[in-house]
Amino acid sequence: MSVIRCVLSIFFYTINTLFWFVPIFICGLIKLIPIKPLQKLMSWLAKQCATVWVSGNSVNQNIFAPYKLNVTGLEQLQAKDWYLVIANHQSWVDILVMQRIFNRRIPFLNFFLKKELIYVPFLGLSWWALDFPFMTRTSKSQLKKNPKLRGKDLETTRKACEKFKEMPVSVVNFVEGTRFTAEKHQRQNSPFEYLLKPKAGGVAFVMQAMGEQISKVVNVTIHYPGGIPSFVDFASGRVKCIDVRVEVMDVSPNLIGDYTNDADFRVNFQAELNQIWLQKNQQLAQFESQVKS
Repeated sequence: MSVIRCVLSIFFYTINTLFWFVPIFICGLIKLIPIKPLQKLMSWLAKQCATVWVSGNSVNQNIFAPYKLNVTGLEQLQAKDWYLVIANHQSWVDILVMQRIFNRRIPFLNFFLKKELIYVPFLGLSWWALDFPFMTRTSKSQLKKNPKLRGKDLETTRKACEKFKEMPVSVVNFVEGTRFTAEKHQRQNSPFEYLLKPKAGGVAFVMQAMGEQISKVVNVTIHYPGGIPSFVDFASGRVKCIDVRVEVMDVSPNLIGDYTNDADFRVNFQAELNQIWLQKNQQLAQFESQVKS
């Protein structure tokens, strides 16, 4: 039965994606015409199409892979504000869950993606048309070999955020930088039992580029009581319950500064982020204790 569920679920995900890919991609092509009002209209229209696409995915989940979604903290959200959304990252399922709970509650979610993901069939071009930023991360070893690359990540982020200033948007950052696995956790020697170490750079660059425009920071904690699922697990209906805690936080002035050149600000920013991560780890520990009790 789970195999049939999986096949049907993935089939309808595919049909829904292909159907909405066409108008979203066309909007992206029209945005290449250098007429500002037209570009703004096409951006709005593309996001409206993407919103209906997400709604279709949610219907698919309800029919072929229903699950109980326990969510708290959505009351303060509004569709006309600018948000920075930070979350722990365990599975590709995280994205489907976040799209579902925030759909039509806040502006459409824009994720920072690795540049290689633009080559994902259909989805990559859809993300491009929706103005998802494609990032090239500069490692410490690369900076040592070529110091001229310092600040390139910030410049890429700043250019991406310029597009976000014209209409309300929700900028999503998976602060750990990668999905949680036991191997990565051990390799990092992470001090957080249920999380990888938070990477401050991405969040700091967004705040530096558009901090005064961000209305709130939305802190999302996702927990899977049955263990971290794969997309196939999810599509097969094996995920029976998902816990999500949403905390809406004011934008602290301590989060806005020159992360690249101000060493004191960089240390303080990382300390604040570590504190948020400590609280997130405690929340995950509470979820785990509820599962065991």
